[in-house]
Amino acid sequence: MKTINVAGRRSGMPKITSLTLASALVGLAITTPVFALDQLERSQIVPLLKQGGYVIYIRHATTEKDYADQLTADTNNCSTQRTLSEKGWQEAELIGASFSALNIPAGAVYSSEYCRAWQTAKIAFGTYVKKPSLNFERAEEYTPAQTKLMSDHVTPLLASKPAQGTNTIIVGHDEPFEAATGIYPEPQGSHLL
Repeated sequence: MKTINVAGRRSGMPKITSLTLASALVGLAITTPVFALDQLERSQIVPLLKQGGYVIYIRHATTEKDYADQLTADTNNCSTQRTLSEKGWQEAELIGASFSALNIPAGAVYSSEYCRAWQTAKIAFGTYVKKPSLNFERAEEYTPAQTKLMSDHVTPLLASKPAQGTNTIIVGHDEPFEAATGIYPEPQGSHLL
């Protein structure tokens, strides 16, 4: 399955190639070795996405502050969680507008249960299904067992086959994606690398 991470990179992690989606500069990385994205020109990427068949992982858009809230957050109460900033709302709108303007088909849209993730999905794509498997483990520092558990939860979604002619969109978080792929999705959202 072809999987794309719409994100950036942490020092020491694999190089991420960027692509302009309308006026948004978005980092992309293939997490399964289907082909080397770094060998493609930017102009070749959009036609591939238009064909569908990809799983596109987007880290939620920018929040007011960046801090670990997985110990205290109640997924049913947005006031206990980090929330999207005004910039984050704009990023989410730009993501959706970019997919639409470029005719990149979004099929199933999955989100974690955290407000910042499902709000990003809702603003960008209008619809989403919450998946608890995209949530963090309840810890600030993860043990190898917790990291494996997050990988075990996220990997099936990354490996699922999108509906014919569409791309599956996943809106989630940094640590669960890194646990499954070894790629740290930074920065938040899909704005400049």
